[in-house]
Amino acid sequence: MSVSSTIQLRRLANVEYVTLNRPEVRNAFNEHLIAEMTNWAERAATDQGLRAVVIDGAGASFSAGADLAWMAKMAGYTRDQNVRDARAAAAMFAAIDRLSVPVIAQVHGAALGGGAGLAAVADIVVAAEDATFGFTEVKLGLIPAVIAPYVLAKIGQSAARELFVTGRRFDAAYARTIGLVHAVVPAGQLVDTVNKYLIELAANGPEAMGEAKALLRRIANRTIADVTAMTAEAIADRRVSDEAQKLMKAFLTKKK
Repeated sequence: MSVSSTIQLRRLANVEYVTLNRPEVRNAFNEHLIAEMTNWAERAATDQGLRAVVIDGAGASFSAGADLAWMAKMAGYTRDQNVRDARAAAAMFAAIDRLSVPVIAQVHGAALGGGAGLAAVADIVVAAEDATFGFTEVKLGLIPAVIAPYVLAKIGQSAARELFVTGRRFDAAYARTIGLVHAVVPAGQLVDTVNKYLIELAANGPEAMGEAKALLRRIANRTIADVTAMTAEAIADRRVSDEAQKLMKAFLTKKK
């Protein structure tokens, strides 16, 4: 296990557990947490033995959004300084989004602002029944800007419009209805549910999962006509890959 100033990393076999480790401020984001999460994601992208990632939060919440002390500093920044600061946050979300391995968010307590954005960038989100979500930036005169592409991809324009302009908080059940969350369970079943997902993922081809994620990014918001050739080539490439040949042969001969 390794612990930095803002995150805790734990490796079990080929799964990396990333814990936001600022419980005294409900794991709120500041420039240090953003930098360390970005550095971790960039390292993870080159880890050939990694098969899945689980992100959670220490203490009472997943992440309550932006740190108040950090926000106070931002209020005094010039526009250019704010652009650099925002680009750093955007780079963190992009680095997590680009990971070829499945990313699971294990959410309890509050997931607000950037915390809800972190849920949006995850492939699979398992939330406790009493978890609370919200894109609350407008309450502070701000907007959920750098997380918007990932939120929009997850929940669509209709839900995003209502939640972005109201800034209201919503529960895990509603988060599931709009597609932000995939499983809602009692808090005591969070770990078991995440483990069930990990078992499911372990049965899949790692390369195939990575290419499936990459394909989704390439075809998003494009017409069927635009992507037909691309998708045909993608499945043809997969069918002749060593991984697919091995797994299909095992399936056809009923081998593990």
